[in-house]
Amino acid sequence: MTGFLNVNKAVGASSAHAVNKVKWLTKTQCGHMGTLDPLAGGVLPVGVGNATRLFNYFLNKKKTYLARFRFGVTTDTLDGEGELRFGGSVPTRAAIEGALPALTGTLMQVPPKYSARSVGGRRGYELARSGAQFELPAKQTQVFSFRLVEETAPDEFSFEIVCGGGTYIRSLARDLAALLGTNGYMSALTRTASGIFTLETAVSLDDLTMENVFDHLIPTECVLPFPAYHAEDERIFHGVRVPCSLGDGEYKLYRGESFYGIARAEAGTIKAETKLC
Repeated sequence: MTGFLNVNKAVGASSAHAVNKVKWLTKTQCGHMGTLDPLAGGVLPVGVGNATRLFNYFLNKKKTYLARFRFGVTTDTLDGEGELRFGGSVPTRAAIEGALPALTGTLMQVPPKYSARSVGGRRGYELARSGAQFELPAKQTQVFSFRLVEETAPDEFSFEIVCGGGTYIRSLARDLAALLGTNGYMSALTRTASGIFTLETAVSLDDLTMENVFDHLIPTECVLPFPAYHAEDERIFHGVRVPCSLGDGEYKLYRGESFYGIARAEAGTIKAETKLC
């Protein structure tokens, strides 16, 4: 079986744990699209079978988060798992809203030191735990919208953030606080959407069983945002580039009425790129 499971990962569970359970239930290879830290919950798309070959096609998908930031205090990890470090004031709602446009658009973002980003072949979190002094290089990321939702405590506010892959929400908490002349950290995080996968349609890992897991499997062709191409020249299924009248880009390739995989068209020709059936 090939397809995707839209898993609602619980807070406290690792992404690897979710994948391992799906693998055990389906008895086939699996992988997730976009790690969620254990303290975060929400949407975790899991590819089942050959669907794991598609992850590169989803690298640029938008993700939506509901995050809570606490101000006037921070931690070494920039989340609730680290050691608290007090200092700084709590900004007003108006001040926060005035600062948000500066963190919207294309940004050069420095990842948290406690992250999987590498320096000299070692993970940032390994270096941080060892007490080493180091700096992580900034990376380009995209924040499409950054909206203050509500005040959740005297020193805490919630935000809805729509961003591109690779964006660190913990870094946004740090950078927003810095713009406001204070300290801050991410106190809670829920991913509410990842591409077409939404929290409203996600299934809890605890609700998945061997009897129902395939009932929740989303067919691969329903996930791919590409137009369909029904091939008439059989040579395309043997690795041959064949003539076509399509615009350049990626297409869902069909053999008759059966979904076959992904093909790429360019310069008036098309060739099968990824076989999924």
